[in-house]
Amino acid sequence: MRAIVLCAGQGKRLLPLTTSDPKCLLPVDGDRSVLEIQLRTMARCGIDRATILVGFGADRVEHFLGTHRIPGLTVDTIFNPFYATTDNLITCWLARQAMTGDFLLLNGDTLFEEEVLRTVLEGPRTPVTVTVNRKAGYDDDDMKVTLGANGRLQAIGKKLSLEHVDAESIGMLLFRDSGVTAWRGALERAVRQPNALHHWYLSVVNDLAQHIEVTTTAITGLWWQEIDSPEDLELAREGFRIGRDETKRPVPVAARPRAL
Repeated sequence: MRAIVLCAGQGKRLLPLTTSDPKCLLPVDGDRSVLEIQLRTMARCGIDRATILVGFGADRVEHFLGTHRIPGLTVDTIFNPFYATTDNLITCWLARQAMTGDFLLLNGDTLFEEEVLRTVLEGPRTPVTVTVNRKAGYDDDDMKVTLGANGRLQAIGKKLSLEHVDAESIGMLLFRDSGVTAWRGALERAVRQPNALHHWYLSVVNDLAQHIEVTTTAITGLWWQEIDSPEDLELAREGFRIGRDETKRPVPVAARPRAL
C-alpha cells in the first residue's frame, strides 16, 4: 500500500524554528524528525511506498529523503509550486497521479504510535475511512466531526457547532476500492469551484460524505500528536523523553502523550 503525505507547508506558527526547514523536518526524538518517524512507523506497519508532497524547503526535504533511506520503503516526491498561495486542497489534488490504488492520506505534521496505524489498516474494509479521536471537549483548532449511525461521518470541519461534535479528525484517511475513484472525482470537481485555492481537502470529505458512505475508525486512548505550535512540539518531544527514561512513568494519555 502507498501512503501520501502532505508536507508542502512551512509551518509559520512555529517560526523561527521553520525559517529554513519545513516543520516536517523539525527534530522530535533526538535528531529524528517528524517525517522520519512517520516513515519508519509506516514501514513497520507494512506500507511499502510513500509519496511526499513538498513545497516550502523542498530541496531540504528531498535531500533528507535521499540521505535517510528506510528499509522496505520506496519514497518519491511531488512538488507543489503554489504552496505559498494555496491551502492544502491544491496540494492534495496535485497528488492525484499517485492515487491509483488503495492509499493512506496523511498530514505531514501528525505523529502517532504504531498501534494507531495498525488499527486503521486492520479495520473493516470500506471505501473511505476517516480516523477520529474522542475527548471531553474541543477547541477552535480541532477538525471536528459529527457522526451518525454506526460511526458514519455526517460532517467535518473546524466550525461545526459544538453541540453536534462527536469526535475530531487526526488527519489520517484511508481510501480503498471504489473510494479511490470517488475521491479523485471529488477532488477534480472541488478544484473547479470558486475560491478553491483557499479550501482544505477535508472540505471535500465533508461534501463526499453527503453522497457516499464515509466511515470512521476511532483510536481514542492511543497516542497521536498534531504539531502546529511550539507547545505541540514540546508535547511530542516530552513523550519521547519519557519513553527513553524508564524511571519516569507517563501520566494518563488524556493529559500527556505516550512515547512512540
